[in-house]
Amino acid sequence: MLEVRARDALRRGDLPGAAEAAKALALERPDDPAGFFLLGMAAAEAGHVGKAVPLLQSAVERGPQAEHLAQLARLLILLRRDGEAGRAAREAMALSPQDALTFDTIGCVLARLSDHEGSMAPFGAAVAAEPDNLEYRYNLAAASGFTGRVAEARGHYETILQADPGNARVHYALAILSRQTQEANHVPRLEAALSAARSPDDLLRIRYALAKELADVGETADSFRHLSAANDAHKRTIAYDFAQDAEIFDAIEQLFGGTPVPSRDARGNDSPAPIFVVGMPRTGTTLVDRILSSHRDVEAAGELQAMPLAVKQLSGTPSRRVVDAETVAASALLDPAAVGEAYLARAAHHQSQGTPRFTDKLPANFLYIGHIARALPNARIVCLRRNPMDTVWSNYKNLFAGQSAYYAYSYDLMDTARYYARFDRLMALWDRQWPGRVLQLSYEGLVADQEGETRRLLDHCGLEWDEACLSFHENSAPVATPSAAQVRRPINANAVGQWRAYAAALEPARAWLRAQGISVD
Repeated sequence: MLEVRARDALRRGDLPGAAEAAKALALERPDDPAGFFLLGMAAAEAGHVGKAVPLLQSAVERGPQAEHLAQLARLLILLRRDGEAGRAAREAMALSPQDALTFDTIGCVLARLSDHEGSMAPFGAAVAAEPDNLEYRYNLAAASGFTGRVAEARGHYETILQADPGNARVHYALAILSRQTQEANHVPRLEAALSAARSPDDLLRIRYALAKELADVGETADSFRHLSAANDAHKRTIAYDFAQDAEIFDAIEQLFGGTPVPSRDARGNDSPAPIFVVGMPRTGTTLVDRILSSHRDVEAAGELQAMPLAVKQLSGTPSRRVVDAETVAASALLDPAAVGEAYLARAAHHQSQGTPRFTDKLPANFLYIGHIARALPNARIVCLRRNPMDTVWSNYKNLFAGQSAYYAYSYDLMDTARYYARFDRLMALWDRQWPGRVLQLSYEGLVADQEGETRRLLDHCGLEWDEACLSFHENSAPVATPSAAQVRRPINANAVGQWRAYAAALEPARAWLRAQGISVD
């Protein structure tokens, strides 16, 4: 049977054989979706996603099936066609899938769309169907953690470690799931796992897990030792050079630093819906996002790539990186209204509650404030500012997505200090060019005067007072950042001045920042 032959060939990795059998099936039975689906899957496995999508769409047109829709949704996500992907995934779920892989694929698509609550059901069904599949269980554990089901997440992670004691992803996930104590921590188990680890990725995650848990229990010297070893090795792996980011900052300053900016006075899209929460990561952006999204008129849309992708797409530059100097320069003559419309179209796929306003909390949008100011003149922008040394320290100690170009600087202490200095300089430029457009909100000020600063925040965003914003920790919306545990507790000053416990190790960065004229105390 041709369908069996094609599926067997796909499982073996015999892509030419799979394509041959699938093509024969499509020719023999042109009204049957199976041949088109399998031909599309062979193309996708060969890396030809653009060619695969029309084939899967042809399969769906011949009679929608859950498996076909789920795989179509997965490929659409890879092409950043988020709206279509979400519709396909939800339609697949409505067709009551029969296999674990389809359930897991639907869950992964919804998670990529930041619908972590929606991902719980398909991930749970995948695990129920194949309880020994550790990948499916990991996905369910992660979604459980994002949605505040901490005990459930911990249970799933421990189940995985029983079967795979060296699973570095799980060791790290457990470490950041909650604060460890002297009485209850995983340090001995992590030390054993580190001794057995061999791959660079495993060593990176386990060292980060050890650094976090040792910090929790007050062993700061050992914590920093593991952290610096992890970061040094990873910087070598990714071959990062600060010049990569310096070029981007230079291009932005060249484009927006003079007067006039080309097409600067052209009219953008006048939608007042977006509220951008920006800043260096780990400075309180998640906290402010939770405060704002606790308001009756505001929905949290997540860390959207909508503005970077809108600028990249309309600029038409060939580079694979979303943000680079070439793309910044090419964006000079873009029609602001087109950028605003492209942004809103992408952002719409991440909104579900029907509120009049939404937050976009991609920290790196501070690079795009000039584009935002022109393209969305009625959008509000809030930039979190935190003590420079706490900012440097919190970035250096956080394991961001390993391949994210946004945060490649964070694996070197001095690179992180340099990045902070350029961020600080860029924020000063935005303030000169658009005075008052960006509310620069102090994290320490918010902690010291929660109600006063929350009122100032809401006023800047054009929102009426809502008492619920003071009870942000009761907000049940999912959180997919390292701040998940913190923002489910009332506001506190525990994170203020954390760098001082590592003052000796951080002194080179502190001295350098002071030499740049940046106040660090």
